[in-house]
Amino acid sequence: MPREEPTTADSSVNTGADTTPVGTTAADTRDTTEVSTAADTRDATAVGAPDTTAADTGADTPTDAASALHRANWWRMLGRDRAAAVAAVVLSLVVLVALFGRLVIGDRAQRQDLDSSLRPPSLGDGVYGLFGTDVLGRSVLARLIDAAATTLSVAVPAVLCSLLIGSALGLWAGYHGGRRESLAMRVADVILSFPSLLIAVVVLYVFSPSALNLVLILAVARIPVYLRTARAEAAELRSRLFVDAARTFGTPSRSIIYRHILPIALPTLLTVATLDFCFVMLTESSLSFLGIGIQPPDVSWGLMVAQGRQYLQTAWWITVLPGLAIVFTTVSATVLAAWVRMATDPAQRWRLTLPTRRRGASAAVPPELIP
Repeated sequence: MPREEPTTADSSVNTGADTTPVGTTAADTRDTTEVSTAADTRDATAVGAPDTTAADTGADTPTDAASALHRANWWRMLGRDRAAAVAAVVLSLVVLVALFGRLVIGDRAQRQDLDSSLRPPSLGDGVYGLFGTDVLGRSVLARLIDAAATTLSVAVPAVLCSLLIGSALGLWAGYHGGRRESLAMRVADVILSFPSLLIAVVVLYVFSPSALNLVLILAVARIPVYLRTARAEAAELRSRLFVDAARTFGTPSRSIIYRHILPIALPTLLTVATLDFCFVMLTESSLSFLGIGIQPPDVSWGLMVAQGRQYLQTAWWITVLPGLAIVFTTVSATVLAAWVRMATDPAQRWRLTLPTRRRGASAAVPPELIP
């Protein structure tokens, strides 16, 4: 019996069975192709195939863009607050003068010229005669620049040492509580029971007055301020839910303090440090004024005030100008500290985005709630 040849329809069916399953439409075929292509692309990328990302095109990554936007917002908020902007400019100038001023003036702060004694401020003697001269003919401007470096070299290390030591002890004591917290607080109470200025006077009178001794005394005297502040922050945060969750997962105490508690307490500690910088600088000026702080031939703003007090009626610029330098620096630090405290507080940061005229009593609620 002769074999029947397959018809055209049967050939089509057989051919379709080899390429496309029965019942599969064209849309399903496209979907399968797209999924396979996407999977191949992901596999190639995972094994190190070239990826046409923002790095190839020169665009910023999302992290860099977010960081740039965050910095731009900070500068924008600072620009809207005129007082804080002026304070930041003043402090920046003081820091730049303290860092690089001695390289510019050389030995002019110690160069004597008795023929130019007690000359009033004028432009006739050049730039260094702008603020006049003292009784030995030394340029007051050059001595102000030299004194800025000396004053900051005492105030900044003292504040940093007390900030680091006091904050570390306070966070440790506040997190653990119990006897550790009681011991730390009793030590702080003992130090605070003696006025810091009195301790400095007694110690510097017994030992030789020097910049190093002054830094050590002021640092020890200001440790309780940061210890009590950090202890209060840690004691309040140790019962928070995120701290309990980290403790539940077995995170060490050191990591919890460093990663979870310190970032929240840091803005408050920095604000206290900025305000304490003013106190330390005024204390150094007071000790130098009393003659037991910075000693000649070194010079500080407080020592300049002390040296010119007997010429106050005849040469007022010797005392008034360093006094104004102290006032401007401390006031600028106080204003900038208040701005930083508000800018780092998420609950108060929105106030800095408002125009200046709306930051009074009408800005007691967020702007979206103001009618």
